[in-house]
Amino acid sequence: MYIYAGVIVNNNFIKLDKIFTYKVPEKLKNRVEIGFRIKVPFGKGNKKLDGFIVRLYDKEQEQIEIKEIIDICDDFSLFTKKDLELIENMREKYLCTYLECIKVFIPPGIFKGIKNKKKTLIFIGRKLEEKFNKEPYKSIYELIKNNNGLYTKNFISKNYNISMSSLNTMIKYGFLLSDEKIINRYNTVQYENYSRKRLNKEQQNAVDKIINSNKKLFLIHGVTGSGKTEIYMHIVEKALKENKESLVLVPEIVLTPQMVERFKGRFGKDISVVHSKLSEGERYDEWVRVKQGKVKVAIGARSAIFLPFKNLGFIIIDEEHEGSYKSDSNPKYNVREIGEMKCSQYDCKMILGSATPSVETYYRCKRGEIELITIENRVNGIKMPEVEIVDMREELLNNNKSMFSRALYEAICDRLIKKEQIILFLNRRGYSTFVSCRKCGYVFKCNNCDISFTYHYDKKKLMCHYCGSVTDIPKMCPKCFSKYVKYFGLGTEKVEQEIKKLFPEANILRMDFDTTRNKNSYENIYNRFKNKQADILIGTQMVAKGLDFKDVTLVGVIAADVSINLPDFRAAERTYELITQVSGRAGRGEKSGKVIVQTYNPENYSIRCAASNDYKSFYQEEISIRQNMEYPPFVDLLLINMSSKNENLLIKNIQNVGIFLKNMWEKNDKITLLGPCPCQISKIKELYRWQIILKGQIRRDDAKNVRKTVYHLLKHVYNDIRVSIDMNPNNML
Repeated sequence: MYIYAGVIVNNNFIKLDKIFTYKVPEKLKNRVEIGFRIKVPFGKGNKKLDGFIVRLYDKEQEQIEIKEIIDICDDFSLFTKKDLELIENMREKYLCTYLECIKVFIPPGIFKGIKNKKKTLIFIGRKLEEKFNKEPYKSIYELIKNNNGLYTKNFISKNYNISMSSLNTMIKYGFLLSDEKIINRYNTVQYENYSRKRLNKEQQNAVDKIINSNKKLFLIHGVTGSGKTEIYMHIVEKALKENKESLVLVPEIVLTPQMVERFKGRFGKDISVVHSKLSEGERYDEWVRVKQGKVKVAIGARSAIFLPFKNLGFIIIDEEHEGSYKSDSNPKYNVREIGEMKCSQYDCKMILGSATPSVETYYRCKRGEIELITIENRVNGIKMPEVEIVDMREELLNNNKSMFSRALYEAICDRLIKKEQIILFLNRRGYSTFVSCRKCGYVFKCNNCDISFTYHYDKKKLMCHYCGSVTDIPKMCPKCFSKYVKYFGLGTEKVEQEIKKLFPEANILRMDFDTTRNKNSYENIYNRFKNKQADILIGTQMVAKGLDFKDVTLVGVIAADVSINLPDFRAAERTYELITQVSGRAGRGEKSGKVIVQTYNPENYSIRCAASNDYKSFYQEEISIRQNMEYPPFVDLLLINMSSKNENLLIKNIQNVGIFLKNMWEKNDKITLLGPCPCQISKIKELYRWQIILKGQIRRDDAKNVRKTVYHLLKHVYNDIRVSIDMNPNNML
C-alpha cells in the first residue's frame, strides 16, 4: 500500500515543471498506479487540477503538511513505467517539460471529458403474444429483428415513421428491450482482398536479414517501386505469427488510405489507424483498442509512435527521410530517435525505408550503426522511368514563355491520346506566389508576417500561408498609387488553370493543402485518381511519395528550382528527395514511364543526381560539403528562437542572452555561437523573431545548461517573450 504519490500537475507554467507530493487517502491506497490521472487540490486556493502519478512512495515524507489526492479520473492508467522512462529521457533530450511529454502519450481530448461513446440499442425481447401479434406491433417487431437492433427510440420513430407510444408499449411489456452499447468510432470498412505476393530475390534477402540479424536498426534503401511495402507486410506477418505487435508509420496523411487499403486487405479489419484528420473521439477509440490489446497492427503518422502497445516486435518507418517525422512543437521529438529508445525498451527491431534516405541516416549506415539493405531493382523487372532535364533558359531563348516546355506539352498530349495518367508536381500552392507593383516594385506583404501574400484565384483573395490572414486584391499600389499591380510566380492553382485552358477535355484533380482541408478529402482524391476518374493529378509534395498508380506514365516537375535556393543547409537534400520521389510515381505498371524535369539550373548536382537516380554520387557530394561547412551529421545545432510583439523588448533581452552565452562558452573551442540576429522570416503572426544558434559538439548537459540559463535570464519577461529551443532542427527559417 502506497502512502504518497509524486504528481505532475496539468499546468503549463514552466516553474511548475516538477514533481509535487500528495498523500494517498485510505480509500484509494489499493487503486493508485503509475500513470493514473487524478484530481488534486493545488495552490493557495486549492483549485482542483488534473494531475498524473509519476512516483509512488510507501515511506513517510519529511513535509509537515501534505495535501490529499481528491479522486481518480479514469479506470485505467494512461502510461506505464516504461513510458515514464521514455518521458524522463525525452524531457532531457528535447529540453521540454514533464507535462509536454505526458500529453503525447495520452489520447487527445481526454481533458475535455471525451470517453467511450454510448447509445441506447433497441433489440427484440420475448415473442409477441397473440394480443399484440397485429399491426403496428408486428411490423415494428419484424423491423427491429431484421436489423439486429436499432439505436435509439428517436431514430426509429423519425426514420421509420413509427409512433413513440407504440415503441414504449412494446418495451413496457418486454417485446423490445433496450440497453446502452458502446459505439465504435473507428474505421470498420471492409477492403478488397490484397493477396500475398511472392517476394523476389532482393526482397526475400531483405526480409531474411531483418528477421535473422541480431541488430535492431535497419535501413532498406530501395529504389522507387522496389516493393518495400510488400517487405513490410511479410515482416508484420512474421510478428503476428509470434503474437507480437507492429507499428507502421507513414509521413503524410495522404499515404494512409493506400497503406490502410493494402494492410486491411491482407490482414483484415482489426488494424488501428491514427492520424491528425481523425476526430478526437475516433483517436480516443483507436488508442483504447491498442491499450486493450484488441489490435496488433497500427498504421499512422508521427504521433502513432506513442500508441500504448505492450509487446512490440517491429517499428517500421516508411519514407524515413521525411521532415514531418520531427515535431515542430514541444516536445520537439524525432520519430527515429523515439523508435530507437523503444527498441531498447521492448527488445524490438526498427526498419527504416526510403528511396532517398536522409544524409544523417545513411552516414550512420556507413559507420555501422544501422544495417544497410540495398534494393537496386523494381519488382517484376519493371524499368525505371526515363528522365529528361529541360533547361527553361533555352525555352525562353526560343520564345516559349509558357510554364510548360515544348517537351512536356507534347508528352501530355501523347499520354492523353493514349488514355494514360499524368502527375504534375509543383511544391508551391496558390495561383501566384507574390503580387507587386510594376512601376515601383512594391511587394504586397502580410501585416502580421514578414512574408509576401499569395494570390488564390478560386477565392479571388490574397492569403498569407503563415498566419492564414486574407485580404482583397489591391487595385492600386499604396506606395506610388500606380494601378499597374501584377501577379508574379506560379502555384498549383495556376498550373491547374493553365492545364484546363490547354486541355479542356481532360479531367483534372488538384491535391494540395487547399483542396485537402476536409476530413476525407485526401482519400476521395486518391480514390478518384486510382479509379481513373481523372487524367491529370496536379499537386505539391503530397503527390511526391508513396503513391502507386499503375497507369501513370508521365510525371512533369514544373519547377525543380523551388527548394534549391532556400537559405537552409538541407536545401540540396530536399531538392534531390522531392525530384527522385515524384519521378518514382511514373511507370510503376506494365507501361514504361517518362519524367520531364524543368529547371533553370540543370548543372546543380542535386538535380543532376536525381535525374540519373544516383543516390551514392549525391551523398558523396553532399556529405563532403557538410563536413567542410561543419553541419550535421558532423556537429549538432541548437536553435534558440525568441519571439515577441514588442520588438525592442525582444532585441534587448536576446542580446543579453547572447552576451551571457558567449561568456559561458568563451573557453570552449568545440562550440561556436552564431547571432543573435533576426530570423530569415523575421515576423510571423504579429510576433517579431530573433535567433541564436549554437554549433558544435553539444552534449546533453550542455543543452540543459543552455535551457536553464535562457529561462533564468528571461524569467521577468517570460509572459512577453516566447522561447523555443530545438536540438538539430529540421527547418532553420
